[in-house]
Amino acid sequence: MDSQKRLLIALGLSFVLTMVYVNFFVKPPPVADAADAGQVAKEAADAGLAPSTGPAPSAQAAAVDAAAVPAGGRAVPVEVAPLVEVSRARAQAHYTVSSEGAALVRAQLQGPKMREQPHLSLADGLGRLIGRKVQPPPQMDLAAPPPGLPLPYSISIEGPNPLPASTRYHVDQKVEGGLELSVTAGPWQVSRTYEWKTDFELVSVVRVKNVGAVPASGELALRVSRGIDPVREEKGSFFGGIGNQSRTACLVGETFEHVVPTDDDKPPPEHKGPVRFFGIDQQYFLSAMYPLDQAREGRCVLTATSTYREATAYFPLQLAPGQEATQAFGAFIGPKDVDDLARVKACSAPGCAFRPELEKAVDFGIWAFIVKVLLWVLKFFHGLVGNWGVAIILLTVLVKIVLLPLTHRSMVSAEAMKKLQPQMEVIRKKFAEDKERQNMEMMKLYQEAKVNPLGGCLPLLFQLPIWAALYTTLRTSYDLYGEPFINPMWADLTYKDPTYVLPLALGVTMVLTQRLQPQMMDATQAKVMTYGMPVFFTAFMLNYPAGLALYIFTNNLLSIAQQYALRRYLERTGQAAPRSASKEKKG
Repeated sequence: MDSQKRLLIALGLSFVLTMVYVNFFVKPPPVADAADAGQVAKEAADAGLAPSTGPAPSAQAAAVDAAAVPAGGRAVPVEVAPLVEVSRARAQAHYTVSSEGAALVRAQLQGPKMREQPHLSLADGLGRLIGRKVQPPPQMDLAAPPPGLPLPYSISIEGPNPLPASTRYHVDQKVEGGLELSVTAGPWQVSRTYEWKTDFELVSVVRVKNVGAVPASGELALRVSRGIDPVREEKGSFFGGIGNQSRTACLVGETFEHVVPTDDDKPPPEHKGPVRFFGIDQQYFLSAMYPLDQAREGRCVLTATSTYREATAYFPLQLAPGQEATQAFGAFIGPKDVDDLARVKACSAPGCAFRPELEKAVDFGIWAFIVKVLLWVLKFFHGLVGNWGVAIILLTVLVKIVLLPLTHRSMVSAEAMKKLQPQMEVIRKKFAEDKERQNMEMMKLYQEAKVNPLGGCLPLLFQLPIWAALYTTLRTSYDLYGEPFINPMWADLTYKDPTYVLPLALGVTMVLTQRLQPQMMDATQAKVMTYGMPVFFTAFMLNYPAGLALYIFTNNLLSIAQQYALRRYLERTGQAAPRSASKEKKG
C-alpha cells in the first residue's frame, strides 16, 4: 500500500474517531438533584451567600424578634403572614409573585422561540428526518427558584437591624394593574409594589419606613437570582460548540462587570459605584433590574456556581424615627433584542432621559462593527425573503461579489505561481538537503518573476473576520435564535446541525476547493493540506451553529464555480498557465 493511501486511511479513521468521541463520550454535566437543597446551599455558602432558613412561621418570628430595634427603641409586634403565591399572565410571559421575600418565583416566557436551547443527538436529528417527533425543550423560566436559598427578586435589609429575605409579606391584590406586598418587622415597615408596563418590563417600588423610636440604618438588598439545571446549560469549548452558559452581570458607572462559574474558591467579586443595572445574562435572554430616574450609588455582588446565579445590589438606608424612603426600580425579563433593550427608559418622572443601557449585555466583542453591519444586511434580506437561512445564502453571495476584484487578483497570482512550478521543482531537488538555501532561492525566484506567493490568500484573509463576526452574530442575536432554514433538518440556525449533513458537505467542498488551488509545497504537505485540513475543519464544525456551516458551505460552492469561470476567462486572455504545466506538477 503506498503512502498516499495510508495517509487517506489515517485521516478517515481520525475523522471517524473524532465523531465517535464528540457524540458518545463528551457528555453534559450530571443532572443536579432538585431535592438536594443541601448541596446547593453548600455551594452558596462557599460563595459567601446566606441560605434561607425556611418558611416555618416560628423560625421567621424568632428571626424578626432577634432583629429588634436598638436599645431605647420600641419593638413592634409581628404578625406572621401566610405563604401566598399570586400569578399574573401576560401574552408573552407568565409571572408568579410569592409573599416570601416579596419575590418573583416564576417568569416563564411564552412562544416557540422563547424556550431553553435544545439538546439533540445524532439519533434525534435522523429521527426528525423520518418524521419522528422530538420533545421540544421547556419554556425559558428566568426566575426559577434555587432550593434552600433566597428567592429570585426577593428583598431584604442588611445591617444591625436585618430584615431577612425569607420574611413573609401580606399581599394586597387590589392594586390596579399589579399588586402590593407589605410587612412590619422590627423597626421597619416595608411595602413593595409590582406593576407591569409591557410583557417583559415591570416597575417595582419599595418603600421603607422607620417605625422605631431611634434612628435605623442598613442596606436595602435586591437580588436577581436563578436556579440552574446543569443538564440544560453547557460551557462552550473548542469541539463542543458555543455553549449557553449564563453569567451574572452589573453595569457600574460605565464599566460592565460579569462573572461565570469557575472552580476557584475566591469570594464573590464586589463592585462599588453608581449602579445602572444588575442581573443574569444568558446568551439570548436577560433578567435585570435597574434604578429608575438615575444610576444609584451602591454596590453589587456577583455570584456564579454550577447550580446558582445571583446578582445582588445593595443601596444604603439611613432613616430617622418616622422617616420614609422610597426607591423605585424597573425590571426587564425577556429576550435580548438589541433594539428593544436600547429603547428601555428607566424613568418615572417627566423629562427624565436616563437609560440603564441594557444593550451592553449583548456582547459583540472585537467584531462589533462587522457584526452590526452583518445584522443589518441579514435583516434586510430577511425582510425580502422571510427566511434567515436564505438570508445567510444571499449574504454569502453579496460578500463574494464584493470580494470579486480580490479573487481575480488571487487567481492571476495563482496562475503565475503555476508557471513557476517547473523552476520551483528544480530548486527543491537541487537544495533538498538545505532548506534554508531552498527558501532563499524560492524568494529570489518570486522577486524576479514579480509574483507574490501570498496573493492567493487575500480573499481568505478577508473572509476570516466575516466568519468570526457571523459566528458572534449567531451566538448573540435573538433575531436568529430558534429560526429554521429547512424544517425539520435545520430547525435552528443558531444550534448545531443534528444530522451533520452540513458539516460533512462543507468538508467535501473544502477538499474540492483545495484541489483547485495551486500547491507550493512538497507532495506530502500538499496531501495534508488537501485532505487533513478539511477533515479537521469538519470535526471542528460538527457542534457549531448550522448557520455558520451554511455560510461556509455556500461560500465553498461559489468559490468552486468562481474558480472555474475565472480559469476559463484567464485562458481566453492568455493569463493562465498552460495545462501541461499543471499536469506535470501533478505527475
